[in-house]
Order: sequence, then C-alpha cells, then structure tokens
Amino acid sequence: MPSKQRIQHRLARSRAPSVKNWDRHPRKDQHYGADVVIDCGWGRLLFGQTFTDLEELASRLQEERPGKRDVALYLSDPHVVLAHAPQDLFLDPSHTFRLWLERYQHSARRPRGFQVRLINSHDDCVAIDRLYAGRHMVPPGPDFIWENRASKVLTYWVAEDEQDGSILGVVTGVDHVLAFDDPENGASLWALAVDSQAIHPGIGETLVRQVVGFYQARGRAFLDLSVMHDNSQAIRLYRKLGFERIPAFALKNKNAYNEPLFMGPQPYAALNPYAMIIVNEARRRGIGVEVLDAEAGYFALSLGGRRIVCRESLSELTTAVAMSRCDDKIVTHRLLRRAGLRVPEQAIVTALDQAEAFLSRFERVVVKPARGEQGAGISVDIRDPQALREAVDSARRICDRVLLEEMVVGEDLRIIVIEYQVVAAAVRRPPQVMGTGRHSIRDLIQSQSRRRRAATGGESSIPLDAETARCCTQAGYSLDDILPEGTQLMVRKAANLHTGGTIHDVTEELHPRLVEAAQTAARALDIPVTGLDFIVPAVDGPDYAIIEANERPGLANHEPQPTAERFIDLLFPQTALREGSC
Repeated sequence: MPSKQRIQHRLARSRAPSVKNWDRHPRKDQHYGADVVIDCGWGRLLFGQTFTDLEELASRLQEERPGKRDVALYLSDPHVVLAHAPQDLFLDPSHTFRLWLERYQHSARRPRGFQVRLINSHDDCVAIDRLYAGRHMVPPGPDFIWENRASKVLTYWVAEDEQDGSILGVVTGVDHVLAFDDPENGASLWALAVDSQAIHPGIGETLVRQVVGFYQARGRAFLDLSVMHDNSQAIRLYRKLGFERIPAFALKNKNAYNEPLFMGPQPYAALNPYAMIIVNEARRRGIGVEVLDAEAGYFALSLGGRRIVCRESLSELTTAVAMSRCDDKIVTHRLLRRAGLRVPEQAIVTALDQAEAFLSRFERVVVKPARGEQGAGISVDIRDPQALREAVDSARRICDRVLLEEMVVGEDLRIIVIEYQVVAAAVRRPPQVMGTGRHSIRDLIQSQSRRRRAATGGESSIPLDAETARCCTQAGYSLDDILPEGTQLMVRKAANLHTGGTIHDVTEELHPRLVEAAQTAARALDIPVTGLDFIVPAVDGPDYAIIEANERPGLANHEPQPTAERFIDLLFPQTALREGSC
C-alpha cells in the first residue's frame, strides 16, 4: 500500500478511538523506517517501533553521549530490550499520554502579558538553554537549537514576555511523519519548560495548545508526550486538554543524571535543594556523602582522610567567629563600615519615640530583627507610625533587638563570594501576582505559591500574613479583592526567596566596583563562603549599599553559575578541574 494510502487508511481506522482500543503492537502491514533515531540536542529519541532487532536497539541506546539523556520510546517488548543490557538500562517511570487531534477543542482565551512564537534569534536559543538549566533539565545547547531552527522534524516555540522580551517558556515538537514516514501519522511534544518565577498564568497551557494546533493543521492524527508519573501538576494540565494515557513505555540509560529514577529512595533524597546541589556535585567527583540530619540539611563529605561536615553551604571551614559576625546584623554593619564600604544608616530601637524620630528623618525605613534569616520579621518601606509599631512588634517575635535602617531604593542584588572571589550575582525581586479578572488576590497568591513550591522543593512561597496584607492595602486592595485582568500587583516589598521573591542572574553584567566591594566585604568578615545583599541603582553601575551578609547562602538559587562546583573546589581542592584538563 503506498505511503499516502497507508496514512489515509490509518486515519479512517483511528476515528475517535478509546484508550482501550489503542494498538499496543505495530501491525505487520505497517512499514516503518529502519532504526529511526532523532537527535534532539538534550539527547537522542529512539523510536522503538522502527527497530526489528531488539538487541540492536539496546546497543544503540547505550551509545549515549556524555552529558546527554537518550530515550527509547514506543517499545512493544521493553522487557526483552532490558534483558539485553540489564546493568546499563532501566524502565523509565514515566507515563505516555496521547491527544487524538480531531477531538481537540480550541480555546477562545488568549494569553495576556506574553506571546508564543517560533524562535527567531540566537539570543532566543541562549535564553532557552538557561531556562532548561534553571529547571534542572539537560539543555540542548544554543548552537544546536539555532542550527535546527528551520528543521521540519523539530520545531521550537517560546513564550515571550511582552513587557521586557524575556523568555518565559519553551517547548519542542517532533513530527513523526517527516522523521520516518510514520504510518500512524503521529507527532510528539517534548521538553516543555516554564520559568518557575513567571507571574503570568497559563504559560504551559498556551505552549501545549500551540503545539496541538500546529500538528492539527498539518493533518496529524495524534500528539503524544511523556511525563514523570508523579508530576501531578503537569498531568492535571494534560488531562484538562484531553490527553489520555496509553500503554507505551520507555527505556533510558543508567547514568548520573537518571540515578534518582532507578536507584530508589536514598538518604540524601530528603535533603533540601540547597544541600542537594552540593551533594550531587560531590558525588559526581567520587566524594563520599553521609547524611547526618536531612531535615536540617546536615551532611558530611569525605575523601581520603579528609572529612568535612556541612549544613548546606555552611561548612566547618567557616569559623564560629565569622558566622557570629554575619548572624548579628549590627556587627556586620559595623565591620563593613570600618572597611570603608557603603552601608545604610542604622539604629537599634530603644523606645517608640526614638523609632518615630528615625522614621521622620528618613521618611521610609526598613524594620528587621538584629538576628534571623530567610526574611523572617522583616518589613520594608514603612512610612507611618502605625505601620512602624506593627513592624517593630513583628520583628521582636524573631529577636528582642530590633533594627531600623534607612530605606535605600534600588535593585536587590545578591552576590555569592567563595574563597574571596565573586562566583555569581543575581537580582532578587519581590513577589508579584498577575490579575485574571476572575480570581481574588488571595487565590492568586496561593496559586503562585504552589508553582514556586513545586519548582524549589518547597523552599519558596508567599506567606498570607500581616506583611502581605499591609503591602496589598498600601496598593489599595484587600486580599479578597478580585484583581483586574492584566493588573500586576507586588504583594510583598522584601525580595527574600523564602517569602516568594524571584531571582534573575546578572553575573556577567556586574560593575567592577561591585565585584571589588563584595570581595572586600568577605575579607572584612573573614568568611570563605557568603552571600552579600546589595541595594544598587543598576547592576552595571558603581553605586551600592550593602545591607546584609549571609553565612549560609542558597547556592541552588544561582544556577547555571558554578556555585556548587566552586564550593566543592574550596572543600576538596584536589578534585578541582585544572585549566587545560579534560
């Protein structure tokens, strides 16, 4: 039967089929291309139904290149393939979902605040790579994406913020018909990623709908995708759009990237993302890991006769004296000022009238506990005596000594210094929500918090507390008001990540004076690893004020910068990759 007739025959045969009637095994009259393998950049996609020799399929899958993540899908006999290389391959714990395209219902709703388009520049490809790295996915590489921008088999779409042009999401489509004259007339969706910090709702759904519409217009019969079995948020979206699970299975290689999928629960799996990023880097170098207290983030790293206990990025190399200097914001402030660094005016609250006099002098102030972390008890942009009294009470619940600081206006910049060298820098922005015209501010905050928790291992969410309510009131809203569609609302003034703030890498943009100030501050505190909080008018300018130093900065917040790599270099210098080595 000619190819076109085969496709028409298959289309007629598959009208509105149910999942139960899905053809689990290719029919003998279906003629596929031989041993089809598609390079997707992040790895190769091996179409299992095109291989007649299953031993050859197992062999080809084991040819995975270093740093990539190959997938063999549509296997009718995965157990047989697995038997050919049981030490090297494993059955992937993902589900395969299918959308029959003639059933698909288009949505009349259009995205607000962003647009979906095809890639059109190499800068798009660089942004895509950074987005994948930030979501802990294997990036294809900017050059690979750009070289395949005109491919008929691979198609890339991005979601672009209409305000600043930033890339908020990406997805890839694979056309099976153009890849190997697929008699089933199919297509598939891969590598969907959305910036976890994006405030616009519906980015992932809009990208999926774009892919669906594209292949529907091409006359394809179905669109498939593979999703991890426990990714409940994504599965809810796919079911909402009409995808149904089908009995198709995948095999992958046992490599360091896939290890959590085939090793089962491990003691270090309970660590938070800030500890996990360090543990993963240590294990990649053959350094032994002993989890001491997963809940608190304590672990020990051992190599040869050297053993170092860490709590996330705080190690035994940081002395108790250095830690105490960072822990007490009054001491930090004093030491940095003595080192000739710019710090904001500061005062300890001794009486209410004294605090109000400080407010009158500066008009806008920050209230914070003298000791504390993760943004607890901090109130930003206090402008009136009533708010001042409430902020002082809130700070006193964290520490009995409360500080007042002049409010320095500008970008909130976190600079990571390891071994007295700047390794990463990122602008931190306060949490915001985007109105839909249908949901209350409270609902929008809860929805945003769910996305942030899912992306950060539960480390970031927006508290529904008095400070959030105060910020909403200052903007003219209550938590239960419906926020108009397209309206952007800042729901807290502090940019701390633990209270829902977002972080944006600016390492390459740092002004040399900011680099020098950060390194000087680390030496003044005599601390080998620190996160310094700056307020700057612009990251590429020389002006700044240093407001805090953190002795246990979250290294996971600065990917793809090599923070974990430099941390392990500090602890175990003999394992560092030397210049010129491979």
